[in-house]
Amino acid sequence: MHRRSLRHLNRYLQNSKKILAAWDAYSDEHTDLDGWPHDDHAYGRRQSLRDADTAQAFETVRAGAHHLLATAEQQLVTMPSGSVQTRWIYQLGVLQAALERLDALHEEWLTTRDSLPADAKPGTAVFDEALSQHHAGCWSYLDDWAAHGHVLSEINTAARHAPSPLASPPTTRPAATAGHTAPARR
Repeated sequence: MHRRSLRHLNRYLQNSKKILAAWDAYSDEHTDLDGWPHDDHAYGRRQSLRDADTAQAFETVRAGAHHLLATAEQQLVTMPSGSVQTRWIYQLGVLQAALERLDALHEEWLTTRDSLPADAKPGTAVFDEALSQHHAGCWSYLDDWAAHGHVLSEINTAARHAPSPLASPPTTRPAATAGHTAPARR
């Protein structure tokens, strides 16, 4: 499960980077020098698309996100202190807080979705507007995962290469001295 979750995370990191680069290019082209959009409506639609694409890309990570964080925290505990980078603890905190917010926003979305009129389905204005607002609320937390998610792979790699606390130190044998031979067995 851990490897699969890391693969999903790495795919999310790649996809979110592309989504953000496309958004930055769009924003640069469609705003004035002060950052104001030339067309508020078109800009808002494109921003909603960015939010939805990022949320969709994160869906494969969501199922394993708690596992990834718990595993990274456990790995940090077992690693020698000299192998741990101080920023990792901060970054794990950012990811944990973002995931807690995403979980809360997901619960709010389910409540909102269930309270919509019976004829509100994907493709209807009322459904799509509520979903767009949900994605907009999630985006900054998804961006936190895009910015700091790589730390989970870094910790995993460091933990795999760190000496095991259970392993005994290597033993050395005295080197044979030149000219000294062991007696031959007869």
